[in-house]
Amino acid sequence: MNTRRTLLAAGAGLLAAPAVQAQGEWPNRTVRIIVPWPPGGSTDVLVRIYAELLQPILGQTFIIENRPGAGGNIGIDATAKAAPDGYTIGIASVGHLVINSFLYARLPYDPARDLVPVGIAWDLPNVVVVSSQHNPSRNLADFTAWCRAKRGGFSYGSPGVGTTGHLTGALFANRIGVEGTHVPFRGAAQIIPAMLSGDLDSALDNLASYVPVITEGRMRALAVTSQNRWPTMQDVPTMAEAGVPNFVVSSWQGFVFPANSPRAAIDRLGGALRRIVADQAVKDRFLRVGAEAVWSSPEDMLARAQRERPLWQEAVRVSGARLE
Repeated sequence: MNTRRTLLAAGAGLLAAPAVQAQGEWPNRTVRIIVPWPPGGSTDVLVRIYAELLQPILGQTFIIENRPGAGGNIGIDATAKAAPDGYTIGIASVGHLVINSFLYARLPYDPARDLVPVGIAWDLPNVVVVSSQHNPSRNLADFTAWCRAKRGGFSYGSPGVGTTGHLTGALFANRIGVEGTHVPFRGAAQIIPAMLSGDLDSALDNLASYVPVITEGRMRALAVTSQNRWPTMQDVPTMAEAGVPNFVVSSWQGFVFPANSPRAAIDRLGGALRRIVADQAVKDRFLRVGAEAVWSSPEDMLARAQRERPLWQEAVRVSGARLE
């Protein structure tokens, strides 16, 4: 809840600004944003921040519709099959656009055919965390040695099969040559107590979910999977700095429309998102909770998805995960 309140405060400055009515035909009525995850999670909270900030900029109401299930595929499929009139937007993750094509035997949607990108909205790096009370490791080298010495390797939790937390853990175990036992949970709210009780060795999950327990000292952050050190945690090295090169992974997400939606709507929404991200107060608040508010063009979003396909294909392969 503290994270939710902090994120909601991020938009105070822009929300207080005078409303600017949209010019042209889009939007001239309420816009629906489909979130493919349950209410209250990091994605839901971040999307609600954007929805509140978009209203005064574009002069219309943006409402949230949560459509969770099947690893987010239900909500993305609903987005893909919505009328392409500009009044239904979805939030898609790297999982929906890249990972799921390797993970699932069949998908109800084709991201290349059925969706059109607006742009990346935020980046969520992962972090290697251990319990301060139950694990002696002070850095990633210590943890690697500890894993190698531990009979049966190490256990790591994630929000579920095929999530970036699962695949990052599998990739790490493969890179250091140690057996890693994946333990799926419903989310960080269940992973954290398991780690603090000593029942689970580690997690390689979204940084945003662990900032409070890291700050409190109950967990120790050993490395982040971002390209550079996290601005608010400068004492935590990157994976490369900690001795595991070529290990940059991120759970990024962005806005999408159904295919064949009006280009005017795509361009106007992209321009509004760029304006939001340009506000330093918004960027600072996101950073403090472990997320980076970003902006990209539709072309940049497509290029990033294509560029990361080999990484996630390898991660799915080494994890052995396969879903119907």
